[in-house]
Amino acid sequence: MRRPLALALLLLVPVAATGQVKTATELKAEAEAMLETFPHKNSAAASVYRGTIVFLNYCTTCHGTNADGLGRAAKIYNPKPANLRMSLKNDAYKQQIVRRGGQMMGRSEFMPAWGEELTDEQISDVVKYLRSIAPADAPN
Repeated sequence: MRRPLALALLLLVPVAATGQVKTATELKAEAEAMLETFPHKNSAAASVYRGTIVFLNYCTTCHGTNADGLGRAAKIYNPKPANLRMSLKNDAYKQQIVRRGGQMMGRSEFMPAWGEELTDEQISDVVKYLRSIAPADAPN
C-alpha cells in the first residue's frame, strides 16, 4: 500500500527549491522554455558551444582563453602559439592542423596532434568555435 502512495506523491507533488508546489503545466512550460533557449544538438549554436568546451579544455594552455596566443605556456615556445583570433587559415586547414599537429603541417613542432585524442565531431566543433571568433574576412 505504501509504494503506490509514495509514487503518487513523487509524481504529483514536485516541489521547487523555494518550497512552492508546481503543477504539471508549470513544469512543462518551464521545460519548453529551457528547450527554446538551449541550442539543439545538431544546430550551429550547439556545435560552437561544444567547440568552446573543447577549446577551453585542450587549447588554452598555449593559445590562451581568448585564443590570442597568450596562454600560460606561450612564453616557453618559439615560435609562439598562433593568435587564432586573427588567423586567416581556412576551416579545412584548421581541421588538419588540429588533427595532425603543427609539425606535419609545416608549422610549429610544439603544436600537438589531437587526432588520436579528439573525435571528428570535437575537431569539427572546435573549428566552428574558431570560425565564430575569427575576423569577418577570414576564409571558410
